[in-house]
Amino acid sequence: MDSPLNIRKENGILEVTLNRGKANAIDLATSRIMGDVFTDFRDDPELRVAIITGAGEKFFCPGWDLKAAADGDAVDGDYGVGGFGGLQELRGLNKPVIAAVNGICCGGGLELALSADMILAAEHATFALPEIRSGTVADAASIKLPKRIPYHIAMELLLTGRWLDAEEAARWGLINHIYSADALMEEAWKLANLLVSGPPLVYAAIKEVVREAEDMKFQDAMNRITKSQFATVEKLYRSEDQLEGAKAFAEKRDPVWKGR
Repeated sequence: MDSPLNIRKENGILEVTLNRGKANAIDLATSRIMGDVFTDFRDDPELRVAIITGAGEKFFCPGWDLKAAADGDAVDGDYGVGGFGGLQELRGLNKPVIAAVNGICCGGGLELALSADMILAAEHATFALPEIRSGTVADAASIKLPKRIPYHIAMELLLTGRWLDAEEAARWGLINHIYSADALMEEAWKLANLLVSGPPLVYAAIKEVVREAEDMKFQDAMNRITKSQFATVEKLYRSEDQLEGAKAFAEKRDPVWKGR
C-alpha cells in the first residue's frame, strides 16, 4: 500500500507532505504513521526544523476522514503517539515546526496547523472549524484558538463554523504570511533554512518555556527559570553553544552552532 506521506529530508530540514486521496484527510492509520514520523524528528539530532504541508493545491487537510469513520474507524480510536496528526500532543517537541497551508484547512486540519509554531498560507487557502454543523466539538481548537486570536473571533468560528480566507486569517493573527501558490513551498523552505542556521539549544529553551509557562503567572515562570527548573534552559546555560555565542560576538563573526 502506498504511504499517505511524502517525506523529504535535506540539510537538517524534514518536509512531511500529506498525500492521501483527493483531500488529504487523516484516518487512524495515517495519524499513527505521522506520530512515528514526528517522534523520529523530535529525537533525531540531525533534524532541526520540520515543514508540514499537503499534496496538490486544493487541500491542506480537512482533518478526520469521515469515510474511514463510516467504515469503522472510531473517532476515539488509537491516534498513536502525539495524538491526532502526530503533533497535537507530542511531548517534548522542542524544535520549530512550520505549517505550509496550500489550500482548504479545516476541522482537524486546522488543529494540525495550530500545532505548528508558524503558519504560512497560499493566497487561496481557506480556514474553518465546521464541526458544529455535524454535531461534534473541535476539542483541540476549543482549547488553543481563544489563546491565539481574539476571544470573540475564536468563539464566532467555533460556534458558527464560518470560513475565513487567507487575508482575514492574517488580519486576526491566525497565520504569519500569505504567498502565491507557486511561491509557498519556496518561502517555507527559505524560512526553514533561516531557522536551521540558528541555535538549536535556544530554540529548545524557547519552546519549553513558552509551552510550560502558558498557564502560569509571570513571576512563577521566572522563578522556575531562576531555580533551574527548566531542563532545556539549564542545558543551554552549560553548553558549548552558549560560550560560542559570546565568542562569536566578541570576535565579530557568525557563530557556529553545534547543538551541545
